[in-house]
Amino acid sequence: MESIRQLAVDNPLVAFTVLLLVSLTLPPLFERIRLPGLVGLLLAGVVLGPSGVGLLDPTGDIEKLFSDIGKVYLMFVAALEIDLKEFSRNRDRSIIFGALTFAIPLMGGLILGRVSGSSWPSAVLIGSLLASHTLLAYPIVMRLGVSRDEAVTVTVGATIFTDIAALLVLAICVSVQAGDFSSLSLTLQLVGLALYAAAVLLGLDWAGRLYFRRTGDEQGNKFLFILLAVFLSAVGAQLINVDKVIGAFLAGLAVNGVVGDGPVKEKVEFFGSVLFIPFFFVCMGLLLDVPVFLEALTDRLGLTLGIVVVLLATKFMAAAIAGALFRYSLMRVLTMWSLSLPQVAATLAAALVGLQVGLITAQVFNAVIVLMLVTSLLGSISTSQFASRLPLPQRISGSSSDWEAWLQPLSSAESPFAVVVPVSNPLTQRYLIEMAALIAHRENGYIVPLTIAPARVHMDDPTLSVTLANSQRLLQTAEEISLHCGVKVVTQTRIDDDIAEGISRTAREQNAQLIVMGWSSTEGLRARLFGTLIDSVFWSTHCPVAVTRLRKAPVDMRRILIPVKVLTPQTIRTIRFGQLFADTHAASITLLHVSDRRSQPEELKQFKSALRAIVKEGPAVEHAIKCVRHDDPGAVILKAARHVDLTILRSMRRRTAGGLAVSDVTHQVIDGLTGSVVLFGEPHS
Repeated sequence: MESIRQLAVDNPLVAFTVLLLVSLTLPPLFERIRLPGLVGLLLAGVVLGPSGVGLLDPTGDIEKLFSDIGKVYLMFVAALEIDLKEFSRNRDRSIIFGALTFAIPLMGGLILGRVSGSSWPSAVLIGSLLASHTLLAYPIVMRLGVSRDEAVTVTVGATIFTDIAALLVLAICVSVQAGDFSSLSLTLQLVGLALYAAAVLLGLDWAGRLYFRRTGDEQGNKFLFILLAVFLSAVGAQLINVDKVIGAFLAGLAVNGVVGDGPVKEKVEFFGSVLFIPFFFVCMGLLLDVPVFLEALTDRLGLTLGIVVVLLATKFMAAAIAGALFRYSLMRVLTMWSLSLPQVAATLAAALVGLQVGLITAQVFNAVIVLMLVTSLLGSISTSQFASRLPLPQRISGSSSDWEAWLQPLSSAESPFAVVVPVSNPLTQRYLIEMAALIAHRENGYIVPLTIAPARVHMDDPTLSVTLANSQRLLQTAEEISLHCGVKVVTQTRIDDDIAEGISRTAREQNAQLIVMGWSSTEGLRARLFGTLIDSVFWSTHCPVAVTRLRKAPVDMRRILIPVKVLTPQTIRTIRFGQLFADTHAASITLLHVSDRRSQPEELKQFKSALRAIVKEGPAVEHAIKCVRHDDPGAVILKAARHVDLTILRSMRRRTAGGLAVSDVTHQVIDGLTGSVVLFGEPHS
């Protein structure tokens, strides 16, 4: 063991390998026992660090490098995930709540720090550690369908205020600790920070839009530009004596609008979530001194309890005052409180800086680790309890909205109803063509069987010739199937560098209303790193996409199941697709709504009534509506799916603050389904 330890200490490659192994294995294991994955990473750091087997050294070059990079990346991603549009809609209320949930915990922490014997700078820093918050539980409100509730958007918007203010206080405290503080230095610091912030926010936004416009679809260069922006901003912050995490946070805000919700953002967040951010949490665990940590839970229990209790009390006080001002219900107040509880991103980054410059002691740092663990668990659990009792958003009224235009029959459409069907597998193309043909026939439209041949440098490349010959055979079979189904067909072969772009470009050229495509691999490192073909088509196409995994002929699918969580335009479009497909061959649909056990009968009655009204607006098909109260929606859907021929799911994507993944009901159902399934998705424009 000693030889292995010595090898790891002397060889950075071994340390890097250990970090990779821990980041790959521990988070999923801890999530299985319903604990945040970051808890496992921190625990791994403790076990592998000086307090454990000593395999990793917190002062080692590789550990220090990844700790700094992870800290910078964590703050960048936290800013990148802030929805600036939602913030602007509730800007005034977000600022008010942000000021309350910053100032009250700051004062509480300041008083606690002074009572415990800390100096003024240290006490102020302790207060600032309690003042910020991390939206660790935000994916929960997304899963519950209440992410657009005003209380939630106000809390999300308040994150901008609290994080910037907390990091500003950190910068001032560091200056005071270094002996560089005076009224003049403070003024110069604030002016310099203001100029620097304006340069980053405006400069990067301008440069990013210009670069992205000139780069076109080249995602690799866009990704490198964002990385450069992050670390250039971090270095620039250090040049004006401000901590690098402030530069990273400002960079995240600057490129937020430029990146948008697209594949580049997915890759940026993925890159951090699988490498830098997990490494950061492991390196944080290396700094945890077990004897001192145990002392924080025994001899220093008063300080640890004081920090936890002060945070819980002051965050609730801020939410209660804001709720009274905005006349929010008790559930909204409690949701705001639970969302603002977790202390992870800004708190850990600032605590580490404070420990490194001597502003806080090891005892306080370990108390902050306890605080992080407690608030991460309590915030997630309480958010799921309180947010589930918020009223679900009402659907958008009107049956002739733009988001339903593609469903109109040929007589009222500007162009014929076209369905693009990419084909590549002769074993599955029959069912694909038959499903597309049924829909196109009902709408008096046509289908476009499409093959994509990967481009080669030389057009006389023998490989390309073989591919084109295979494509012709596929299209000939597709044409025969289409004609047998009695629908017009226009076959097309395309040579393209990118398969997904070839599909989306053809759909745009044909002015298609729908793309019907087969399943592609969604597992493995390559799929996670570069995205799947399905993801890429969703991102780039202009029209809805039906991704199918069909076990029987579409005409034999008589019973169709459509799970419905909330009533949004995207959900209603999924229902419309199910009605449209069912109407092609007189099939029936079942709408299944799984709600929390605490849902009131009156709420379920209203939801059922709204569903019934939505179904009446679409094609007239035999239908049933079922509402079930259960804590595991995935299990209920899988059980119901065993009694139907086809399950139609809406494509949904989930992210957490910091990029740490959470489970998703859609993924759970897809993995468990053995029958036919359609994943219906909207373009991510």
